[in-house]
Amino acid sequence: MPHGTPARVRDVSRIGRTPLLPVRLQVAGREREVALKLEQFNPGGSVKDRTAYALVEDLEDRGLLGPGRTVVESTSGNLGAALAYVCHSRGYPFVAVVDPKTSRRNLDEMTALAAHVERVDRPDAHGGYLHARLDRVRDLLAGDTSLVWPDQYRNPANPRVHREQTGPEILRHAQARPDAVFVAVSTGGTLAGVAQYLRMVAPECRVVGVDVRGSVALGGPPGRRRLTGIGAGRPSAFARPADCDEVRHVPDAEAVAACHRLRAGTGVGVGGSSGAVLAAAARYLARHPDAGEVVCLCADGADRYEDTVYGAAWLREHGLTPAPSGASTGPAFDAARLA
Repeated sequence: MPHGTPARVRDVSRIGRTPLLPVRLQVAGREREVALKLEQFNPGGSVKDRTAYALVEDLEDRGLLGPGRTVVESTSGNLGAALAYVCHSRGYPFVAVVDPKTSRRNLDEMTALAAHVERVDRPDAHGGYLHARLDRVRDLLAGDTSLVWPDQYRNPANPRVHREQTGPEILRHAQARPDAVFVAVSTGGTLAGVAQYLRMVAPECRVVGVDVRGSVALGGPPGRRRLTGIGAGRPSAFARPADCDEVRHVPDAEAVAACHRLRAGTGVGVGGSSGAVLAAAARYLARHPDAGEVVCLCADGADRYEDTVYGAAWLREHGLTPAPSGASTGPAFDAARLA
């Protein structure tokens, strides 16, 4: 099974059916197996491909999107890149409202697919830009009646695609019924959809929602966040703490360390949200030595984070290192290798 950064083949018919890769982590002195659901093998490179396709299809089904209409959406990066190629394949113009944290890779992909990029630069008290992006979307909608907003934050098509596709794939591809499934939260659509499916067909499987410290998506005090692709400045409209058996808030430093340990030991590069998921899974395994297989949904790959999570200058700027030490940010696992 391939485990490097996949080549991009932009064909919407290839969305989904991503691989489940087993790796072994050294956790609390023992080797434990974890299955990684690698969403980077979607044609656009992230789990947001599924969401983008579902959102556009929903607008078409409701008669809101057709010739002469333009899609506009607020995005921190991955959904914007995914919507850019889905809209391009359907012949719709796309306007992406982004912020300074959006990666250069995602911006390049959007512009290469003829998306128009609108930037906001007004952070909230904790350095987030979600509210500013949404305000800009509303301003654009008020000034141009040809614009259509999918609203990834509230559109039920978002969790529905993960209930109907992502969740079933996890169970279908796993070697055995997982003991626990770990999913990061941003809008909460992926987490909500996977949780809803597992509640229906595998209620014994624990669902663990993973967030970063400083995010209020699943509760917790607001604070400054460094990572993109995980967390939010307001509660999720889809996923609630009650939907999960556990909610884990992971420090940025621990998520970054997990990314570096995984790539060093296996050659598999994942994004910061996946590092948080891995760190949470490792701590779960340390607390549950008899746990069976666990699955980590890895939303995207390292290719979007070479200048941030994997970049020496960005790590220095934010006071992070690939191997933090200390009780509060210590490594959740010591090493990784392919199973």
